[in-house]
Amino acid sequence: MKRRRLLLTSAATALLRAPAMAVRQTAAAASPAQADATTLARRMAEGRLSSERIVASCLARIQALDRAGPRLNSIIELNPEATALARALDAERRAGRVRGPLHGVPVLLKDNIATGDRMATSAGSLALAGVRATRDAHLVKRLREAGALILGKTNLSEWANIRSTRSTSGWSARGGLTRNPYALDRSTSGSSSGTAAAIAASLAPLGVGTETDGSIVSPASICGLVGLKPTVGRISRDGIIPISATQDSAGPMCRSVADAALLYAAMAGPDAADAATASAPADGAALLPRFAPDALKGVRLGVARNFLTGFDEADALFNTAVQQLRALGAEVVDDVGLPGAGAYWDAELTVLLVELRAGLEKWLASFAPGAPVKNLADLIAFNLRERPREMPHFGQELFEKAMTLGGLDSAAYQEALAACVRGARTEGLDKAFDTHRVDAIIAPTGGLAWLIDYVAGDHYGASFSTPAAVAGYPHLTVPCGLVRGLPLGLSFVGRPWTEARLLAYGHAYEQAAQARRAPRLTPRTTPG
Repeated sequence: MKRRRLLLTSAATALLRAPAMAVRQTAAAASPAQADATTLARRMAEGRLSSERIVASCLARIQALDRAGPRLNSIIELNPEATALARALDAERRAGRVRGPLHGVPVLLKDNIATGDRMATSAGSLALAGVRATRDAHLVKRLREAGALILGKTNLSEWANIRSTRSTSGWSARGGLTRNPYALDRSTSGSSSGTAAAIAASLAPLGVGTETDGSIVSPASICGLVGLKPTVGRISRDGIIPISATQDSAGPMCRSVADAALLYAAMAGPDAADAATASAPADGAALLPRFAPDALKGVRLGVARNFLTGFDEADALFNTAVQQLRALGAEVVDDVGLPGAGAYWDAELTVLLVELRAGLEKWLASFAPGAPVKNLADLIAFNLRERPREMPHFGQELFEKAMTLGGLDSAAYQEALAACVRGARTEGLDKAFDTHRVDAIIAPTGGLAWLIDYVAGDHYGASFSTPAAVAGYPHLTVPCGLVRGLPLGLSFVGRPWTEARLLAYGHAYEQAAQARRAPRLTPRTTPG
């Protein structure tokens, strides 16, 4: 384990020194909070900046944009120990102890990731408000060991958007509604809504989200970020409030591919508490990509035309990105005929709801034994008692449906699981990869941000998240530009354990396209 950490640290340090690694800055960042993590790490290593100053900058920007001003409402709770932790990490650096390239860099965590500190871990629910986890999640432990500073918890779609059939993404009873910094009347998508909005608005340099199906890549795309949903098992799910043992994953949400790569490598690693991590390749050094301008040369990319958005302006922007990929040396196969996800959507929902019921009870017993709810039935009853506060906009139809299904040993669950493997892997991604001999499959990550609607709920359009989510395969989204001021993401989906390759592809495209634009906090995108 020590050798693995040394390899990762050495490789990461080399990447920090690479001149082409970070996204080009339009100008010197107005404040440390607005700089990318790789720049902050370099400046601290050079003695030009301290963690305490970075934290102060982040807190000031949070006060100005999240608590006041446009009131993005993206951060559900700040770490009361953040400044003290920054001072301690600065003291370590002065004493010659640097834990890694993230030493002293602030990170925001989605509020379904357990931290054994003074902050609650609530999934946005009043049922867990004020409930402190018994210990850190495995990924949090790894981040602390790497020197990262946990700045706070971000708001999310309550219970990671598994509660209702007509939910409003970005809303939780504990945190309220998070707004999109590109247009305040538009959705952030979900469920990693707060992480997406906070990092897009430069409230902190690094953010961690979680995904079951789309909850990293969709808000990342809609909020103009890089988001990586790793192969299931690459990052331990220990301590994450669960939905699905077969699909859940945590991953980085950042403003550059370089930052995402560093954060991902710090979190990834084996964990006895999560059996899925035993399947991951043992070579830790391979976690970090080799960033080079020619990383796409000779790479075969297959276009999944079935997953275009249907909106001509968005699809035209994607087609421009395809031409840029060709110009960078990629061989584009257009089209790989990847089937839509409709054939296994019902099966996926069955898998998620059965696994949710079993997993939630175990998490509550282990991480929140003092909580007023012990299982899904208790949670449903709590929500009914607290209906005015917990269900003012939508209900809990999915929770209730989960209670009607059998367990992990039921025939219905086993059949649904087999249908998911067949649809997403055997007859889906694996077939496309093998038939067309492609290294990755590309498509628009999804549609543009929709108007917030408390009455009808989310207006989801096209989405490319489901095949990789159900298969458990890695999925990277990178900004490819704006359509009428709203971001669109370009997705790269790969075979299992190919995160480093996807990051290298995404970085080469990012550096050439320079497509990301900072949000302008536009109040409205419609007249009136």
